[in-house]
Amino acid sequence: MRTASIRLGLRENLGQFSLLVLVNAFVGAMVGLERSILPAIAEQEFHIAARAAILSFIVVFGVTKALTNYFAGRLSDRFGRKDVLVAGWLVAVPVPFILMWAPDWDWVVGANVLLGVSQGLTWSTTVIMKIDLVGPKKRGLAMGLNEFAGYFAVAISALTTGWLAARYGLRPQPFYLGVVYVAAGFLLSLLAVRETRHHVIHEVRVHQSEDHGGALSQSAIFRRTSLTDRNLSSVSQAGLVNNLNDGMAWGLFPLVFAAAGMTLAQIGILAAIYPGVWGVTQIVTGALSDRVGRKWLIVWGMWVQALGIATTALTVDFVFFGLGAVLLGIGTAMVYPTLLAAIGDVAHPTWRASAVGVYRLWRDLGYAVGALLAGMTADLFGVAAALWLVAGLTLLSGVIAALRMSETLTSRSSLPTP
Repeated sequence: MRTASIRLGLRENLGQFSLLVLVNAFVGAMVGLERSILPAIAEQEFHIAARAAILSFIVVFGVTKALTNYFAGRLSDRFGRKDVLVAGWLVAVPVPFILMWAPDWDWVVGANVLLGVSQGLTWSTTVIMKIDLVGPKKRGLAMGLNEFAGYFAVAISALTTGWLAARYGLRPQPFYLGVVYVAAGFLLSLLAVRETRHHVIHEVRVHQSEDHGGALSQSAIFRRTSLTDRNLSSVSQAGLVNNLNDGMAWGLFPLVFAAAGMTLAQIGILAAIYPGVWGVTQIVTGALSDRVGRKWLIVWGMWVQALGIATTALTVDFVFFGLGAVLLGIGTAMVYPTLLAAIGDVAHPTWRASAVGVYRLWRDLGYAVGALLAGMTADLFGVAAALWLVAGLTLLSGVIAALRMSETLTSRSSLPTP
């Protein structure tokens, strides 16, 4: 494609953008397969009692996804976004079949290694491609739509698998959906998605007059995103803690609900409320960040998440469990697309994909940290103590962002230089 014919913007690229939203819905649905029923499978089919052992599937998922995120940005710069996206779907092909027929828990853990690699390649690439397409304007809205598609699909998939498990049993029927998700995502990515690297070239050329060279080494990008840039590193720590509490919610909330006497169908509903509210609300919060800024949405989002976790820790009632899930979903929606938009505000187009990869490395390591921390704390001191610990860490993360981060929205119109 000739760069002269390329236009940046959401409306200008609505067809491809919408297609990528649909693809990311199937990406999210793959995670939703496990969201409500895998802890029950661990307890009922494989007779695993220790919380840390049950949460092992989240640990390996988080580590493999985090590491794959880091390399996904670099690979997409080298080989193209589309090729990485298609490869991610190919890695996911065995996952639903392993979950259906796994003879022991180690096979389930192995399936989550593959799922983590697949998610790192596919979700990271859809994020990068959408940022490529929209350019500097409406970046928050674009990320809100992307994350809405992914996490609303997580919710619908979790709700559906919970219903199927209650009606037909924990395995194999709920995982039939995974075969459909993989087939649809792979075929759409292979046959309909188009490469977006040329949009980055166009964006750099458009802003050449204000750009004094954006090249950075991979080690410099890693240091800047992790530590030295106050905004990028604040975003990275908030992302890690956000997924730390998500990893806890994924692994412990179904066990908390079951201990309170909830049925499988009720657990499926509760497991769906949080990502469902998160997914839908992101459309509003992503666009809102384009108007009011990124920083305080991130700060208050972390604090609302902490309130949601505390609410869950204080109750054994279905309605109040639902309220905690709603608060957690709203808080996460305030944070999730806003963090990605802030990365896009600060990072230069020539190293933006790699910066997204570093951020997503730290963010998705939060799954592993959260699962390990929550599982070990629950085994030693009880599940309630694990919930309160994670709530406190989430509150602290918001304080760090409030003290360390400055507003990034003002950098939309001027590309930063190293």
